Amino acid sequence: MMAGRVAGGRAVFEGLSPTHLILILVIAVLILGPGRLPEVGAALGKAMRELRNALEGREEAPALPPMPPSEGESAETEQRDR
Repeated sequence: MMAGRVAGGRAVFEGLSPTHLILILVIAVLILGPGRLPEVGAALGKAMRELRNALEGREEAPALPPMPPSEGESAETEQRDR
């Protein structure tokens, strides 16, 4: 079993040797493939960051997607481009 304890604000997993980490990485590459591994790693990192921020009580402002031009702006842009 992996027992975690907190040391300096970070969890330290006892009994998890470098050999275990290499074995986990090899299994992940076999299951996901080398192409998807960076994508999954980025998603996992983002999820861990969001969890840490939520536990600490910090909230990030969500990134808003760019607003599409309104109908009036779209018509003006088309007339200018002609």
